Amino acid sequence: MLKPLLIEIGVEELPAVPLLKELKNIEKKYADILEKNSLLGEFEFYYTPRRLVIWHREFKTSQDDSVEEFYGAPLAVAYKDGEPTPAANGFAKKCGVALEDIGKAEKGGKEVLYYKKDVKGKASTELLSDIIETWIKSLDFGKSMRWGSAVESFIRPIRWVNVLLGDELVDVELFGVRSSKETFVHRISNFDAVAVDGAKEYFEILKKSGVTLFPQDRTVKILNDFKAIETQNGVTIEVDEDLLDEVVAITEHPTALLGSFDEEFLRLPPEVIITSMKEHQRYFPVFKDGKLINKFVVVSNALTDDFSKVVEGNERVLRPRLADGLFFYDNDLKNGLNTDGLEKVAFFKGLGSVADKIEREKKIANTLFEMYKPSAKKEVLDRAVSLAKADLMSEMVYEFTELQGLMGYYYAKEAGESLDVATCIKEQYLPDGEDSELPSSVLSAIVAMSIKLDTLLGLFSVNQIPTGSRDPFALRRAVNGLLRITKEHNLEFDIVDTLKRLSSEYAEIDMSKLEAFFLERVKQYFKVNPSIIEAVLASGERELLAMGKKIEALDTMVNSEGFSESFSTFKRVANITKDIDMSNEMSVDGKLFEEEAEKVLHVRYIEVSTCQYNSYEEELDALLGLKPELDKFFEDVMVNAEDAAVKNNRKSLVASIYKSILKIADIKEVSI
Repeated sequence: MLKPLLIEIGVEELPAVPLLKELKNIEKKYADILEKNSLLGEFEFYYTPRRLVIWHREFKTSQDDSVEEFYGAPLAVAYKDGEPTPAANGFAKKCGVALEDIGKAEKGGKEVLYYKKDVKGKASTELLSDIIETWIKSLDFGKSMRWGSAVESFIRPIRWVNVLLGDELVDVELFGVRSSKETFVHRISNFDAVAVDGAKEYFEILKKSGVTLFPQDRTVKILNDFKAIETQNGVTIEVDEDLLDEVVAITEHPTALLGSFDEEFLRLPPEVIITSMKEHQRYFPVFKDGKLINKFVVVSNALTDDFSKVVEGNERVLRPRLADGLFFYDNDLKNGLNTDGLEKVAFFKGLGSVADKIEREKKIANTLFEMYKPSAKKEVLDRAVSLAKADLMSEMVYEFTELQGLMGYYYAKEAGESLDVATCIKEQYLPDGEDSELPSSVLSAIVAMSIKLDTLLGLFSVNQIPTGSRDPFALRRAVNGLLRITKEHNLEFDIVDTLKRLSSEYAEIDMSKLEAFFLERVKQYFKVNPSIIEAVLASGERELLAMGKKIEALDTMVNSEGFSESFSTFKRVANITKDIDMSNEMSVDGKLFEEEAEKVLHVRYIEVSTCQYNSYEEELDALLGLKPELDKFFEDVMVNAEDAAVKNNRKSLVASIYKSILKIADIKEVSI
């Protein structure tokens, strides 16, 4: 039999961020518990800041009946001289029946003790209390708290529990709170508990009392309000998806409202205003003609027809926030952009201060400057690196740490520094995420690379190497950034030679571990068949730019029509040459050719190998284009000829071809 099932866990207001982080696991954890209890079925999960809700339109009122089978010892062991042994008696005891009720069956070619019993499924009402308690306690929201006399903890105090199977109340107790046929609605609608007669009635009660239970409905309502505000006021609201999710999580009856602040605050850099509004107040910034204006959008949870007081209250709260920002900004401009005090700010144990880090970054930057020779003057680079960390001493960055670099950009411009210097400061941490922008110039790229490389080399020098999923200093992200920067600006970077050259300023580094760390990121960075990456790495390539181009070229070839046929031919080439040292020069003597096929192959190989190619893809395509001549060679020519000179000459010819391919990739490593 099937009945609707409602599970509502009422809580004090849930913090949005921990809830959203665990959101992807909540339904899976519940489904796993249902499956273990043989009650798995379709369900939906909803949440508001005050409740976690599971809804089954149809739920089994009991487990299905089942059959349990028990197999025991072989009959030869269970009985001796017609009398039962302890093995037989123990099996009967295990099955909970008399020995005469035990039968026999064949298993593994032997007759063994056997017992089968029908198991009646338990009523769901007997199981739901344990199911719900197990589910709730499995949720990981990070920090938790105790309240009242409770010994166990949860993210927030549980205030009510409502579990209804059809119209029947299921007896459940969580953290000392016993289930009852009641819920709590929007506080402005009714502060007291509201009776709920049945599961289906529950949704109507919430709807009439100001609670929009479904998160997707709250999202749609907010976005529709945004569109109305934009249309009525000729403005654009910047919708930050993460912020939108947070607002959806902290409201039960959302209404978007337009507020304003004094125009004097627009003197602040727009990022300061936006950060202050988002981080502290969860407001959405408003733009007109592409520029930030003195407006904001707040999503209210109030249940009222007159929102004027709500808007006034939010405007009043925002003003001191922006006033603080303006005070910090003016003070920072007065103090100027300098690095005094950074010598007292520790970077990491064993790596000195931030001032020491700046000096190391300068040396790396100078080396990269000589390698890449950007059009800018070296003095500009030195100035940019010297001032890159200066804003760490500013009051604004102390208040808003996420604005480091960006505030340095504004302060540098105000101080009369060149635009190149200011831009380098602003872009020094780029890219700071998978979809982040990249440094806009080679000069900025050098500054960003220097910072990442010093952090990598420095932390490896004090043995702070990421293990497993732990990466507290985001070193994996740093390598990803280097990969993206070098590709974007076409900068050669050899992860063996260049890193060795840069490492001289640091304590002893295990360069093999650092190389392996880089290669691990390379394997994660390129979204291709992993064996393609392995094939390129097996060729010995360690220069990032060339490595990427070779991986892309081989990936194109592997996915082209007819590659599998070529692959079999060249795998045979690899097998023939597996005992040949590819580091040696291959000597091929045309005078030792005996068959037309080897002469033709040699001529075609000379043609292909002496051509100039515009890309690795072109070169690889040409080399793999030797397949017809190679197939004819293998058909007509005995490689292992009796004459040693002829045999070695033929092997050298084949090896020469494979060596040319090996400059791009060890193709035999590819799995197709």
